[in-house]
Amino acid sequence: MYARTQNENGTYNTRCLYCFMTVAFAVEAPEELDRLESRHLCPEKALAQLVAADHDQATHAH
Repeated sequence: MYARTQNENGTYNTRCLYCFMTVAFAVEAPEELDRLESRHLCPEKALAQLVAADHDQATHAH
């Protein structure tokens, strides 16, 4: 999930809504935002997935 904003000069910024990191700024094309967002490795989302997977393993072990 990302929040995109458009700057006064027509370029775009995008921010990750999990970790609030700015993924890109002053990007001219929305297609470029898609590419940059797809390459973002969010530490918060990765941690949440790791904890969920650990919890699932613990649940299945019992």
